[in-house]
Amino acid sequence: MPLKYLHTMVRVKDLDTSMAFYRLLGLEEIRRHDSEQGRFSLIFLAPPGQHDAPIELTYNWDGDDELPSDSRHFGHLAYEVDDIYATCQYLQDNGVVINRPPRDGRMAFVRSPDNISIELLQAGDALAPAEPWSSMENTGHW
Repeated sequence: MPLKYLHTMVRVKDLDTSMAFYRLLGLEEIRRHDSEQGRFSLIFLAPPGQHDAPIELTYNWDGDDELPSDSRHFGHLAYEVDDIYATCQYLQDNGVVINRPPRDGRMAFVRSPDNISIELLQAGDALAPAEPWSSMENTGHW
């Protein structure tokens, strides 16, 4: 029985804040469905040129009080980046907390506004350790 990956869905509380975060990561909106009757929006985002690997943001117009306070049961989304240090610096400069800094030049974790863990992995070989990342402590959960 063949299986085809479609998307990963995450619920969001504040659509504008979440969209801004995922755009900082470099994702672009590839399609959207707004349901007047169901009072929800589904927004699909993907890296440029990778529309076959989207995430779906589900936003309930009237709020969503049933979101867990910590979405760790979900696991994480993972994206490969060309320069882990430059990516983390860009995110940090835009107010994103680097929960697990790329001390090893290979891997970092951040969290979305809805507590979704995002793993960032260096493409190819790990970069040489560099400050301030190599001595930076973890912040919060990742």
